[in-house]
Amino acid sequence: MKIAKNTVVTVNYKLSDAQNNLIEEGREPMVYLHGDYENTLPKIEEELDGKEVGYKSTIQIEPEDAFGEYDPELVKMEERSRLPEPLEVGMQFEGMPEGGESDDAVIFTVTEIEDNKVILDGNHPLAGMALRFDLEVKDVRAATDEEIAHGHVHGAHGHHHGDDDDEGDAGDEFRTHIVQ
Repeated sequence: MKIAKNTVVTVNYKLSDAQNNLIEEGREPMVYLHGDYENTLPKIEEELDGKEVGYKSTIQIEPEDAFGEYDPELVKMEERSRLPEPLEVGMQFEGMPEGGESDDAVIFTVTEIEDNKVILDGNHPLAGMALRFDLEVKDVRAATDEEIAHGHVHGAHGHHHGDDDDEGDAGDEFRTHIVQ
């Protein structure tokens, strides 16, 4: 079966920077719903479209097609008292960029803690980097009607989330967001 819109694709991957420094070797394969559902980077979908099980490729994706350029405006200093304790470098919070609208929520990562000040960076950790993906297609199957309706894979490696209810959180500028 060829990879096409509304197929579920299982891909082994290795992610490196442009200098071939390993960033992540997927212990679990990536499983995604193919066809512009924003389940993976568009350039990966473009590369795999029409391919079959066994296809291998290495592609380089520039920052503008991956996680964007690094934006210094997304780095901010906050009073430590405004954030929950215990606080440590690497923790992540959802918050608003300066002058942002409510649907512009950004994940901020604690990058530095000094006395009563905390440096938060709203850039994706891979922002500004050209990324190299080694890809190998392990499986392709037709998506179920439910997966197509929901826009993502269900089951063993799929992620099925209940309705995310953000109502009632308006007063919290930062909500703890645990990211693995």
